Amino acid sequence: MLDTENSIVVIIDIQEKLDKAVGENSPLQSAIKLAKASNILNIPVIVTEQYPQGLGETVGELKNELAPETTFIEKNTFSAFQTPEFAEELKKTNKKQVIICGIEAHICVYQTICDLIDNGYEVFFVKDASASRKEYEFNTVLELIKQTNGKVTCTEIVLFEWLKSSKHPNFKEIQALIK
Repeated sequence: MLDTENSIVVIIDIQEKLDKAVGENSPLQSAIKLAKASNILNIPVIVTEQYPQGLGETVGELKNELAPETTFIEKNTFSAFQTPEFAEELKKTNKKQVIICGIEAHICVYQTICDLIDNGYEVFFVKDASASRKEYEFNTVLELIKQTNGKVTCTEIVLFEWLKSSKHPNFKEIQALIK
């Protein structure tokens, strides 16, 4: 199970043009819940932006909910792990549980997951905070992630695994995010 002391959230490419491209499948609201919970529980977050000059920046509504110390990394590799700044930032945190979500689940998110697993990280793919343009690509990547030993989860499961108990001092704040 997830442990707040060993967790880091990685948000892959939830950018203006990509979010519009996935339309009604937008993962934005779930990603915002993850960002808010990360702030409350002091869990570090790394956000990537694939070629922001062409695809736009991280969606403003999400950006507004991220902690000031959030690390933003511009990339042009599909796997964030192949961008040296990302790998360095992740290593600096000394966290081994990576909660990952984002857009084009079957491309950038999936390739990052593969590299993370290959480098000894335990990976939790947040299904409802991720999207692909086409449903069959999204369904395919769910199967592939399971085959790579990644865990498929959802936002609410992540939040309650972090809390462990209704006695957690931040229980009411986290619970309010899902009501």
